[in-house]
Amino acid sequence: MEEKFMQEALKEAKKAYEKKEVPVGCVIVKDGKIIGRGHNLKETKKDTTKHAEIMAIQKASKKLDSWRLLDCEMYVTLEPCSMCAGAIINARIKKIYIGTLDDKTGAAGSVLNLFDDYTFNHKVEVKTGILQEDCEKILKDFFRELRKLKSKS
Repeated sequence: MEEKFMQEALKEAKKAYEKKEVPVGCVIVKDGKIIGRGHNLKETKKDTTKHAEIMAIQKASKKLDSWRLLDCEMYVTLEPCSMCAGAIINARIKKIYIGTLDDKTGAAGSVLNLFDDYTFNHKVEVKTGILQEDCEKILKDFFRELRKLKSKS
């Protein structure tokens, strides 16, 4: 099941890639069904808060008609940043599955760990390395292509 839902998150990452956005994708699952999807739209919308996780949280909250995403799980292709980790905690998401870690801005263990190093009113379970190679590949391909485009201009 973990791989199945991470594949869905990768589909979202591909949508971001096609829009020339950093290819991060996310899905939120409740009772075995996807209730929220999102991908990065920061460049498109010119809004720093338009990360995949935030977009998916907004859609899931609308679907459940609640800001509390109790008993929900998140599948995200790249380790959340501190903004997204805070939103995940505040939304009361039960567990997140992460494809690959982010040693520049990751807030689930790479740079800092908002899920384990602090005592919040809600505890989020974390599992990493789900389809890690696929999640790393789309990011590497994107940045390689971006560097090529920049070198030509």
